[in-house]
Amino acid sequence: MINEIKSDAEKRMKKSLDALHSAFNKIRTGRAHPAILDSVTVNYYGQETPLKQVAAVNVEDSRTLAVAPWEKNMVPAIEKAIMTSDLGLNPASNGDIIRVPMPMLTEESRRELVKQAKADAEHGRVSIRNARRDANNDLKELLKEKDITEDEERKGEEEIQKLTDRYIAEVEKMLKSKEDDLMEV
Repeated sequence: MINEIKSDAEKRMKKSLDALHSAFNKIRTGRAHPAILDSVTVNYYGQETPLKQVAAVNVEDSRTLAVAPWEKNMVPAIEKAIMTSDLGLNPASNGDIIRVPMPMLTEESRRELVKQAKADAEHGRVSIRNARRDANNDLKELLKEKDITEDEERKGEEEIQKLTDRYIAEVEKMLKSKEDDLMEV
């Protein structure tokens, strides 16, 4: 039972890290990276479809993404989807390929993006702590029902705390990496 609670908590913590990773991918740095467009959806024959499924997204140079739609008639829809996304990007097409230049980041905008990254990291830490809290509550419930002993509960809480510390450290490492990436000129 304790192992089930521990593995459930670890799954939730891992999901929190994955969510943080995708949130960090949406925060653009000065460099072009295809993951920036992961959140963009395109109206594909009346269905909202992720951009990756209707076009190839490649890095043309360090500051430009090239989006090559599978179907030529999708160019205007893809261009509109990128423009209306909250990424602040201005695509330009030449008929077949859509080029998405990455605007230069000012010092002020870099600081704002770092603030956003810190807020996302805090959300990640909170969700990891919530997973710890829920797991500890489950252990207390087992103790109350006399399914486990106090020693087993204490040992389980220690293991869950070690898991929490490991995932929180991973969040800190990801945040440090993202901050360095954003502040790099």
